[in-house]
Parts: sequence; C-alpha cells; structure tokens
Amino acid sequence: MGSIFTGIASPTESAAIGVLGAALLAWSNGSFSFSLIRYASVETVKLTAMIFMILIGATAFSLVFNELGGGDMALEFFSGEIADKWFFVFIAMLVIFILGFFIDFIEIAFVVVPILVPIVHSLGIDPIWFAILIAMNLQASFLTPPFGFALFYLKGAAGDKVTTGAIYRGVIPFILLQILALIAVILWPGMIYLFGK
Repeated sequence: MGSIFTGIASPTESAAIGVLGAALLAWSNGSFSFSLIRYASVETVKLTAMIFMILIGATAFSLVFNELGGGDMALEFFSGEIADKWFFVFIAMLVIFILGFFIDFIEIAFVVVPILVPIVHSLGIDPIWFAILIAMNLQASFLTPPFGFALFYLKGAAGDKVTTGAIYRGVIPFILLQILALIAVILWPGMIYLFGK
C-alpha cells in the first residue's frame, strides 16, 4: 500500500512487491517450501479462472441486455421520465449497496456499471465523481453480511475465538461510517479533487 500511495509502484507492481514480502516472511519463518509455492500457484489459477468466467458471463449478460433494449429502456427511464440526476444517484447507490449483501464487487463492477455508464453521460454527471461513489459503495460490500469478504477473512483468522454473529454485530459501526463517508462525498463532490491538485 505504501508503494501505491507514494507513487513508486502501480497496483500490479505493488502486488509483486507483496508477493516478494510474503515469500521473505515465509522464508524467515522456515515455512517456505515447494508445496507452499504449489498451493499458492493453484489458488491463484483458481481465482484468476473464476474472475475470467465472471468477466465472460458479465460480458454475455451485457450484450444480451443491450440487444434486448434493456440499456435503452433504463436510459429512457432516467433521462426522459425522471430526468433528475440526484434521484438516479440515490437509486444507483441503493441498488449497488443492496447487491453488495449478496454478490461480490467483481460481479457488480462487470454487470451493473456498464448499464449505468450511458445514463451517467446522458444526465451530465461527472464520471470521476460517480466512479468514486461506486468504489466507496463497493468498499462497503466487503463488510456487509452475509457474504462480506472481510467478515470471512476475520472469521478465518480468529477461528473459534469469535462467533460469526459477533463479527456481524461488530461491523455495523464500520458500515455506518462507510455510508457516512459516501453521503459526505455526495453532498460535497469537490472533496474528491482535494488530493488530486
């Protein structure tokens, strides 16, 4: 993360730095072995294959959706009948937040976002601001039960020391903080450019 924030490396390059750091830690702990490398490689291939399958499925869905006129119908609804960008932003953020309870950020990014992009352009919404809103909303999906990734990571690390119910109750304040930050960026769009200038 430090290499990304300081501008030394891109996210892809920093991932390689993370792999090197993890390998050095494993070597220093005496747990570095061929079986560990094999396990990590197999899991990486599984994850990559899953992401590509989601990408293929999402692309097929988007093509069928657009060919059947779904994109035009959504565009007509928001730009013609409603024509209010704040109503669109509210509906889009609500849908993404609710979807975050049940599906992970990859599916949302590949399926929902392509439907929203033409509407964003037609309503004259700043695409960078809207992308930040989506990213912040997707960040909340890591915490929302029952399928939040961060909840599974914590349960895996804690083991039997913490119950799943306790984890679900414990993340509520953090979800509320995410929503508060999202509302702040909606109300004061200029915040997203404070660190870019």
